[in-house]
Amino acid sequence: MADALPGTVRVVVLRGEGTSFSAGLDRAMFSPDGVPGAPGVLALARGPADQASSQIAAWQRAFDWSSRPALVSIAAVHGHAIGAGFQLALGADIRIVADDAQFTMAEPTLGLVPDLGGTKRLVDLVGYSRAAEICLTGRRVGAAEALAIGLASKVVPPGELDAAVGQTVAALLAVNRDAAAETKALLLAAAGRTQTEQEAAERDAQYRRLRALTGADDGADAEG
Repeated sequence: MADALPGTVRVVVLRGEGTSFSAGLDRAMFSPDGVPGAPGVLALARGPADQASSQIAAWQRAFDWSSRPALVSIAAVHGHAIGAGFQLALGADIRIVADDAQFTMAEPTLGLVPDLGGTKRLVDLVGYSRAAEICLTGRRVGAAEALAIGLASKVVPPGELDAAVGQTVAALLAVNRDAAAETKALLLAAAGRTQTEQEAAERDAQYRRLRALTGADDGADAEG
């Protein structure tokens, strides 16, 4: 999980092995035994509500790679990103995808709901109407469409995915760490603020950066 990483880590790349980013929910979760290390669907359904809620909350935390301001996450998506895999990609700050990528929110087609934070993140990215159509039909969203609707920031041929991700990582690391963290914090909070509130937050953040850059935080007091 993102909150378990040391503060020295600035960039994390999420990617899958093999032919796809992630095929999503393991169908073994529907069996009585579930999968090693995780309770199955039957165990969650037959247990108390607070126990199910606690388990799902733990999974939600594991899929949140964007809310830590000092850490930037990149989902490098190739092949299928289905269900939980789609939501894992949504939990990243940046999505760079190969042109063979296919995003599918499959949970409703299985009688379930997306429960790993993906419903809000998808709406924030593409708007309610488009998110509703994607989720409620369970259709595939290809790489070209993902780029057009703001779901992906860049699309490249599969053979160029590693290079594209590497270039982005290098660009991220070239930016002042504290300035990047302050900027990301502003971006994360922007949707919940009015323009006036956001401008006030920008002023406060800029003052902190000015003090840090000029050495005022080393002991000199601000005037006025």
